[in-house]
Amino acid sequence: MFKILVVHGPNLNLLGVREPAHYGHTSLQSLNHELTQLAKQKGVILDTFQSNSEGALIDKLHAAIEEFDYIIINPAGFTHTSVALRDALLAINIPFTEVHITNPYQREPYRHHSYFSDIATGVISGLGVLGYQLALQAALSYCNINKENNQKALSTTNNVEI
Repeated sequence: MFKILVVHGPNLNLLGVREPAHYGHTSLQSLNHELTQLAKQKGVILDTFQSNSEGALIDKLHAAIEEFDYIIINPAGFTHTSVALRDALLAINIPFTEVHITNPYQREPYRHHSYFSDIATGVISGLGVLGYQLALQAALSYCNINKENNQKALSTTNNVEI
């Protein structure tokens, strides 16, 4: 059974209240509930975490080593500023999808740069909270493909004659 971690960055605790014209009316609690239900239907364990603190996000990522198969992360405002969060993702070496509710390229120029996109397995932006569901589907696909590839590699290794 795959384990997926969803990490929400700063201010996402205010989803549904903060700038609904940009971020919609879905609360973080509602979003997490929908993702958890979808994960259960797919036979996946899903854990969610939100913090406004860069250090807490880094600590959660460090704790994810050997516990999670995949990460879905919305670094929010840290997208454009946090080398430390980027380094944490590189250090734990868990594949991840970067998610943004809005399209950063339709917003202020400083939002056009991400410290994460070049190291992410994929990036989903501008599709509202639907982006998280799509990221979960992508994570499942990624995990299943890697599981199949690992099984093929093991079966090939087991058939070696000496």
